[in-house]
Amino acid sequence: MIKLMDILLEGVNDPGIFKAVFLAGGPGSGKTFVVKQLFGIPDKLNISHSGMKMVNSDKELKFLLKKFGFGTDLDKMPDELFKQLTDPKDKDYSGLRDFSKSLTTQRMNLYKQGKLGMIIDGTGHDFGKLAKMKRELEADGYDSYMIFVNTSLEVAQKRNQERDRILPPKLLQKSWEDVQKNLGRFQNLFKQNFLIVDNSKTLGAKQAQNKFNMLVKKGVDKFIKKPIKNPIAKQWIEKQKILKKQGA
Repeated sequence: MIKLMDILLEGVNDPGIFKAVFLAGGPGSGKTFVVKQLFGIPDKLNISHSGMKMVNSDKELKFLLKKFGFGTDLDKMPDELFKQLTDPKDKDYSGLRDFSKSLTTQRMNLYKQGKLGMIIDGTGHDFGKLAKMKRELEADGYDSYMIFVNTSLEVAQKRNQERDRILPPKLLQKSWEDVQKNLGRFQNLFKQNFLIVDNSKTLGAKQAQNKFNMLVKKGVDKFIKKPIKNPIAKQWIEKQKILKKQGA
């Protein structure tokens, strides 16, 4: 269980303090692969090499599935539960989807109280919800950035077919189209703090390493390491420095 005091103790010394990176990309875009390449996040951890904390409702959902005896293997999940958890229009009678979102919100609120850097993983299909989250974080002092992982519909469908258990093609297409409609809106919202990653091609290990090293240097690393611009965060940091001196 995450403890607030443990989070707050990281505070000013956290490498990604007051930084929020949003991830967007529909099913089959390969966001999981891109996140690993850009941030070096191991499978079983929620923290990147730069100290950024991962916020992902899928991880909470897998934890709940395992806790309640379903396991995390989608191929072995009962058909009805699989449909409930993967189709937004389907009623989740188990309550697991809502519970996982609630746990994700709690985790994110703890990170916010500690001013910790976050990587917020999502599909990007709901523009209004993401824009609201961005406003709320910036009101708390955060600088924000978005990485949009893009693929063609053809590639997304192909990757979907290669999975152990696939989403219905029409559902995947609808999700892909919803995310694509928001691409321009996200660019306008984040302006210069916006990076599109084309993940349509299958790359070899060396090619992938070179590509993502370039992308890290191009935008992500610069954003995390550059001085905070938000005046609310600047004021908070200065106050902490004064308090530290007084306590010394």
